[in-house]
Amino acid sequence: MEGRPLDDAQLVERARHGDIEAYEELVQRHSSIAHRTAVLFAGSAEADDATQEAFVKAYRALGRFRAGSDFRPWLLRIVANEAKNRRRSAVRRSGLALRAATRRPSGDAAPSPEEAALLGERRRGLLDAVGRLPDKDRAVVTCRYLLDLSEAETAEVLGWPRGSVKSRLSRALDRLRMDLGATARPAGEPPGSPGRSDPSGPAGPSGPEAVTRRA
Repeated sequence: MEGRPLDDAQLVERARHGDIEAYEELVQRHSSIAHRTAVLFAGSAEADDATQEAFVKAYRALGRFRAGSDFRPWLLRIVANEAKNRRRSAVRRSGLALRAATRRPSGDAAPSPEEAALLGERRRGLLDAVGRLPDKDRAVVTCRYLLDLSEAETAEVLGWPRGSVKSRLSRALDRLRMDLGATARPAGEPPGSPGRSDPSGPAGPSGPEAVTRRA
């Protein structure tokens, strides 16, 4: 398209009137986060099909899109629902898919082999703990911290009231703290004893604080 780029609302309006190029622009603009959403909710094996089917369903549902709403969370709700349906049918829970979805390119200097190994261990531990959460807890943590969605966007994607997002996220983070603390503590060590999970120790935070730092 020539001239000044159109925003999502303008592209949606054109697509609703049969402009295929406008919808192709929307697909290109949101394909990356849509695919990451599908990976996180369905696993890497189902992500491509879930993403493609979600874009098809979104196109067919454009007539029901509310004017003035944000397109991205509306789309991601369709992606998440499609991915969850495929996940349920496949009965799959893939920690590897979570790790693949949260890898991000960085312009920083490459860490040393020792630092890379430590960061990898922390990331695996964190994502394994996220994968062990109940479905709704995992979904809200995924949206807020792994997909970087706002509270309002998370509510739209999951179809929950914003108050439910807050309360569910709080409970999910509490579960993560308990899980990460238990897995970091040496066998036989009672809760509350100093260990590797102590956030004041040299190893740094290992609980939900690590989520926000994108370990």
